[in-house]
Amino acid sequence: DLIVHVRDVTHPETILQKATVLSVLRNLNLPSDLLDSMVEVHNKVDLIERYKPTEENALAVSALHGHGLEELKQEIEKKILTATGKKILTVNINLEGPQLSWLYKEATVQEVEVMPEDGTARVKVIISSSAFGRYKSLFPN
Repeated sequence: DLIVHVRDVTHPETILQKATVLSVLRNLNLPSDLLDSMVEVHNKVDLIERYKPTEENALAVSALHGHGLEELKQEIEKKILTATGKKILTVNINLEGPQLSWLYKEATVQEVEVMPEDGTARVKVIISSSAFGRYKSLFPN
């Protein structure tokens, strides 16, 4: 669904390495949308003072120090959701009904926050549009 190209920007041949990787990927006859959506990550930016990526849409990270990793995670999540046609939603459910069980079968449940005072829960899920349509028709409230 997604290619993440991590580069060591401190390597003296980093530009040549990028060109080689792109050439290999093109020779694999991958779909052009997969190549176009590739996430480029510039790693080891902690070793270069005031590093700013010169390439458009490149993310600067330091895996060693954790710099930029949250932004990388968000970008990967966004691109995967786009590529798979899924979305992240939070739905309110009644715990006495079958909704939670249905969501565990038909979606990816990420978080369940139970409100014991009224027997409900807020459920954060990753779900396809078609599955969410089925959910709404089965559980209109």
